Amino acid sequence: MNNKIAVAALGVLLLLAPFWLPYVGGYPDLASRVLIYALAAMGLNLLLGFTGGLSFGHAAYFGLGAYGTGLMLDNYTNNTLLALLVGTLVGGAAALLLGPLAVRRRGIYFSMITIAIGQMFYFIAVRWNSFTGGEDGLTGFSRQPVFGYNLGATRFYYFVLFFFALGTLALWIILNSPLGHTFVAIRENQKRLVFLGIRVERYIALSFAISGLICALAGGLNALLDNFASPDDLRYTLSGNFLIIVVLGGMRNFWGPLAGAVIFVVVQNYVSNITQNWMTVLGLIFILSVMYFPLGLLGFFRRRSRA
Repeated sequence: MNNKIAVAALGVLLLLAPFWLPYVGGYPDLASRVLIYALAAMGLNLLLGFTGGLSFGHAAYFGLGAYGTGLMLDNYTNNTLLALLVGTLVGGAAALLLGPLAVRRRGIYFSMITIAIGQMFYFIAVRWNSFTGGEDGLTGFSRQPVFGYNLGATRFYYFVLFFFALGTLALWIILNSPLGHTFVAIRENQKRLVFLGIRVERYIALSFAISGLICALAGGLNALLDNFASPDDLRYTLSGNFLIIVVLGGMRNFWGPLAGAVIFVVVQNYVSNITQNWMTVLGLIFILSVMYFPLGLLGFFRRRSRA
């Protein structure tokens, strides 16, 4: 019952965000960025927090979603929803095809493969100048009206909120299904499942594909927010940012990435206006979090509520 009340309160808070944000110095585009990064981190958390696979390359699928969406709007269609769908499917398809390759190795070797895959897409985006815009990024496109409504800052926030809710609902259903329970069982005791005859690699590859699909959706939304896609959307440093978001909020907590995204984006936005060394501030927050809140922010509060 308490969980249902908390989720309902969160829903009301997000629905009314454009009305209360100005009173705390916020604005709709900032809220949209929080939801986009939270969605990407929740996708990563499916693999990291619930399946036990540490990926340093999920920005690749975020970036593919961004480039797929941008290229569709730039060259092929004026339909924002169609462009977003194609971008999401491009990133999801890449995760589906490359996941079985990555899961052939475990531990640090799995992580290294994910970095290599991500950097491969990054260098393709940088070198294929005529198609992707190279180091300058992809410009020349913008989000188009949806069902006749122009997507200004406030309307676009609700557009992002709709897909955030859709993505979180899909993840919630998966994690509360037998498939989700299998993911958690893999995280807890992979060897036991192997002894039971379960093809663990297939399930990890499926978790990899689903998480990549969610990241690609977030990447497409990010391209629509900025009307721009950059090679940095594919770079391993962004994957590191997603990992920081997950750890800050709590990587074994469903809503942890949302809390982590709030901290990350707010620090990035406000501290960067004061100093260029905002990453130093974020690094100190991350160190303190790991030292004193190893379960993340929400994990800490959950443990305190049970005490």
